[in-house]
Amino acid sequence: MKSAVENLDATTVKLTVEVSGDELKPAIDHAYQHIGAEVQIPGFRKGKVPPRILDQRVGRAAIIEHAVNDGLPGFYSQAVAESGIRPLGQPDIEVTELPALTQPDGGMTFTAQVDVRPDVTLPDLASLTVTVDAVEVTEEDVDARLDALRERFGTLVGVDRPAAEGDFVVLDLRATIGEEEIDSVSGVSYQVGSGTMLEGLDEALTGLSAGETTTFEAPLAGGDRAGERALVTVTATSVKERDLPAADDDFAQLASEFDTLAELREDLRAQVARIKDANRAVQAREGLLAALREAVEVPVPDGVVQAEVHRHLESEGRLEDENHRAEVTEQTRAELVDRILLDTLAEQLAVQVSQEELLDFMVNAAAQYGMDPTTFVQTVDRQGQIPAMVGEVARSKAMAVALRSVRVVDPSGAEVDLSAYIGPAEGETGESEGAAEDAAPAAETADADRS
Repeated sequence: MKSAVENLDATTVKLTVEVSGDELKPAIDHAYQHIGAEVQIPGFRKGKVPPRILDQRVGRAAIIEHAVNDGLPGFYSQAVAESGIRPLGQPDIEVTELPALTQPDGGMTFTAQVDVRPDVTLPDLASLTVTVDAVEVTEEDVDARLDALRERFGTLVGVDRPAAEGDFVVLDLRATIGEEEIDSVSGVSYQVGSGTMLEGLDEALTGLSAGETTTFEAPLAGGDRAGERALVTVTATSVKERDLPAADDDFAQLASEFDTLAELREDLRAQVARIKDANRAVQAREGLLAALREAVEVPVPDGVVQAEVHRHLESEGRLEDENHRAEVTEQTRAELVDRILLDTLAEQLAVQVSQEELLDFMVNAAAQYGMDPTTFVQTVDRQGQIPAMVGEVARSKAMAVALRSVRVVDPSGAEVDLSAYIGPAEGETGESEGAAEDAAPAAETADADRS
């Protein structure tokens, strides 16, 4: 199959593809089989109608149209693979030449205009320096860790005072737009200051005592009318605070394997140190990506951005919200820049994704969505999302591998060893190549512990 690539600009190409008669023939044969199995012609069984009869009864033009529509996706994919272009969006395909009705062995020609990943030149990784935090554990860090542990063993007790940040309020809530009730809930427990419900709820509850009611306006967070402003009436039915157990040796024995509070605090100190050390791997990756952004100007295909923005807003039912559109457009553009940089990095480092790595990624993703792993894999496969999953793993792995070549320092300028999370630099002994893939999960676990 012959194809030619014309660069229209930095992010758009036009692919011209010539499909020979021999290459088109399987699609023509399939069209005869498919149409022959569908039509009823006297004197012939379904599926046994000769091509010349189908040409007479159905028309050669219908056969060709079916063959072209059926074969185009495969021809396009083959041309993309052979030409080496890297599409980012859906192609705009135009068939420019069809087989002549009188030439049964003729071929076809089509063009495909598509947004592609631009060619960008990354800086020498060895020339980059990334700064991360020093691992300093303060008494305040240990106190915060201890308080978080105490909260797990705390109890809620009612208080006769106005609600304050950190209190738990059992509330009834009703949202209306005009005279229409949009939503209502009763008996919901909410921690003031958590920001997990409606915008403005924390401010409305602060200072509210049990039995009192107030109103405020807020945009709806979900449903068919998400984003519309509603009048919200909230009533506090009770106010409770968390009663924490005393931080003493008895608590240490209750909450841990240690006999004394001092031993527990030392263990918590070590936990904080491990978390901060692991978080430096996250900081290093973020710092490297920031350095790449600063060093490289990345042209972004507007068509891809606008298509993604439209899908996002449509899913939220907010296509007419221009302010939100501007926010989503900026975020989408920034995410696409990062994706282009990381895909280029993965290509430059010749990163390969094994089946085991992909499976591990999908199992973790299934857990995040609360889905059975087998069901999750079948769903993403059916939706054609496996290549996207492979891309995610490759980008994450590329960052870990790249950090082996980057100079990582703390604020004092001292070298920081991240090999526990990203593996050793090339040529050094230590953990295997698999350490690179383990870096992201290790840092994510640290973040979860910290929160």
